[in-house]
Amino acid sequence: MNRLELEEKCKEIRRNIVKMIAGAGSGHPGGSLSIVEILAVLYFEKMNIDPADPKKKDRDYLVLSKGHSAPALYATLAERGFFDKAEFANFRQLGSILQGHPDVKKCPGVDVSTGSLGQGISIAAGIALGAKTAGLPSKVYAICGDGELQEGQVWEASMAAAHYKLDNFTVFVDNNGLQIDGANDDVMSLGDLAAKFTSFGYEVIQIDGNDIEQVEKAIDAPANGKPKLILCKTVKGKGVSFMENQSGWHGKAPNAEQLAQALKELED
Repeated sequence: MNRLELEEKCKEIRRNIVKMIAGAGSGHPGGSLSIVEILAVLYFEKMNIDPADPKKKDRDYLVLSKGHSAPALYATLAERGFFDKAEFANFRQLGSILQGHPDVKKCPGVDVSTGSLGQGISIAAGIALGAKTAGLPSKVYAICGDGELQEGQVWEASMAAAHYKLDNFTVFVDNNGLQIDGANDDVMSLGDLAAKFTSFGYEVIQIDGNDIEQVEKAIDAPANGKPKLILCKTVKGKGVSFMENQSGWHGKAPNAEQLAQALKELED
């Protein structure tokens, strides 16, 4: 897929994120919009996956540890052909395959049920260890929020990933600087994340997580026998001017007027 095609995919994913959340009247737009380039590069360029056989044994895995950003994952999976976009109308409805957080038992293409912050990265590390032990070629990717790094389980998983030399394991940190209660620095400062993750045994790469080319290069960079940590500087609410860098848009839906403005901006 060429760059222009991938950029258009990102626009379409963003349009469907805001439409999905507006239709449900609830959801998490800010952190969904910030990870679009990461998901688009993974699902359209890098991952060994097959929408016709979503459970194939040697597939690559994506664990959305920040499960509240499910709209971004759903919009990407539908765009990739895992299910029909008509399902978007049922987002967050009782019995829908598209619950507020990803459900592996309901939604095709979802590899792990997530939502309790900190747990997804641990599960992903376990999958990576299992694949290595079984001699499978599977690569495992996890996406964590920066506020999520305040959970101790993230660091336990990181110690294990380094100890077992999981060079088939890549963690993306969506470092948009904001969480539900405000700026990370005000809620609980995360300090020097690159230095921390390096000390925990990762191969650390720092990028602009909303730049497609930088995401591509970081995924392809050698892991040097270690788990890889891609520290992504991103914009919360990316692509919608009134949502960008606003913690208030962590978990609320746009009204009809706001939706129209957001879609106009995303078309332009």
